[in-house]
Amino acid sequence: MVHSRGLQHRGIHIFLVAPENKLIIQQRGRLRETSPLELDCSVSEHVNARETYRKAALRGLAEEMGIQDANIHVLIKFKMDYGPGDREICQLYEGRVDPSRVRLDQIEVEKIDCFNLDELEELVQSRQVAVTRWFVQLINWYLGRHSAVQVLRTFAWKPLLLSSK
Repeated sequence: MVHSRGLQHRGIHIFLVAPENKLIIQQRGRLRETSPLELDCSVSEHVNARETYRKAALRGLAEEMGIQDANIHVLIKFKMDYGPGDREICQLYEGRVDPSRVRLDQIEVEKIDCFNLDELEELVQSRQVAVTRWFVQLINWYLGRHSAVQVLRTFAWKPLLLSSK
């Protein structure tokens, strides 16, 4: 409803980092209304009414990845237009998770894979696979490149992936 009416709403994204310093990315489920089968952040979720960003992030981890106890921290709060009628204020989180602990919701997520930043950058640049437009913008921001991400607040953080690059 918020998309059809063009209402600004809240969302979260999570970058999960595997022990070998690779980003766990998901391929969205084939039955998803938005961007089916496209590569995306580890977790992306809308924030429900009366729900905090953090609670939405933990709910998304549980629902999409079957992870109940991940240690995540917020990187930024940002604003971005995701497409027609999709205007969001979001928070981006980061944390470490062993991919062997992931238990996918097969409707939400088709599969996961792990990439280091160089591999991910090549994947995005080659355009051989479909990648959600918001994930491309978030990766560009993470790498310090021009991005549609309008940062509203930066939190203290030690970038897990960049510290190993």
